[in-house]
Amino acid sequence: MKAQVGINTVSPHQSAALDIESTSKGMLIPRMTTVQKTAIANPAPGLIIYDTTLRCISQNAGTATDPAWVCLSQKDAQSGFFYMPTIAVDASKVVTGKTIDLYDEYKKQFTAPTKNPSAPVNIPYFTTRTDLYYYITNYDADVLDNISISNQGVMTYDIKEESDYDSFITVVFVLK
Repeated sequence: MKAQVGINTVSPHQSAALDIESTSKGMLIPRMTTVQKTAIANPAPGLIIYDTTLRCISQNAGTATDPAWVCLSQKDAQSGFFYMPTIAVDASKVVTGKTIDLYDEYKKQFTAPTKNPSAPVNIPYFTTRTDLYYYITNYDADVLDNISISNQGVMTYDIKEESDYDSFITVVFVLK
């Protein structure tokens, strides 16, 4: 008697309870809304569904009596944003119409960093600037003025007063 089930294979892998092979079709897991998902009585730890509300593959990382649903895929609303890495913005003199390419500044920080010998050369990053939305959520209004951002991630701004050591700007990227 075998403990494995194979679909499109006569020899399912010994570590799999179910082994599906195909080069032209995928697998559909149960699809339901967040409300339907949270209504599942005593969901088994590790239970997986596709949450149509959050648009993510969702797994119960808790217990049957105390479920903790987490999204495993990128469209999770809780992980769809991140803060811009630290960059230097020259605000040493009063000028108008300055620009800085936020996407280029973001990308520079992930290529050829100092690393340990076994780490990959580059840190993974979003390779297309239009995959992101760009936001300025807070800034030093005494120093910066007339801030705008293009759809390509280029910020235009004015320096209305030289900055001192405690000036700031907060940039947030959101995944589309």
